[in-house]
Amino acid sequence: MRTPRRSDALAEHLREKIASARIPAGEKLPSESALMAEHRVSRTVVREALGRLHAEGLISTRRGLGSFALTPPRTTAPRGARPIRTLNDRLDLLQYRLALEPEAAALAALAVSSGAVTTQQQAALEAECEAFSAAVTNPASAMRHDFAFHRSVAAACGNTYLLDAVETLGPVMIAMPSPRLRTDNSDAAARHHEMATQEHRDILSAVTEADSAGAAAAARVHLTNSRRRMLSDHL
Repeated sequence: MRTPRRSDALAEHLREKIASARIPAGEKLPSESALMAEHRVSRTVVREALGRLHAEGLISTRRGLGSFALTPPRTTAPRGARPIRTLNDRLDLLQYRLALEPEAAALAALAVSSGAVTTQQQAALEAECEAFSAAVTNPASAMRHDFAFHRSVAAACGNTYLLDAVETLGPVMIAMPSPRLRTDNSDAAARHHEMATQEHRDILSAVTEADSAGAAAAARVHLTNSRRRMLSDHL
């Protein structure tokens, strides 16, 4: 049996820590020097391991800042699910969400107009929107509340299949641009967060005002802007 390369072993070690949330989404990984000392490997081995995790979509690396954990994959993927590892995978996922979530937002607004949305569901929408806004300096918390907001919209729409689709994707559907992973509250991070927050509020406003067309449009704008931010992050 072939002995695993050192870079493979290190990548697997870090992969497991990200997947188990021992390195939470948004948290900075140990520095290259720290990894070299801890695992007694060369800088080349560390960089090969980090390069593999970056290609798998598990970390984001910014020059001068280090590497940050992204949303981990499910430990057990649903049957037929595709792994999300590359930029093209992310873009395909956003295209899928564009076909799904504007309809969920429109149905949630219709449910409000018919009185089908419960007080608890509306409170969850508002709470997750504000929790996301407040998480500007905590990327890991922002990613959790980002997903929870979108799940709350799907829950309010009253269609269990749409809710199942969002829940099956899970938090992995949230891809945070690298500037928002910075923990130093930089201007770039704040701008990205502010834009996403306003887009969430536009969706919430249209849903709570029972504006079906407006809710669909707001969801579409948010996901289209997410796609634009993702692409600009890879230029």
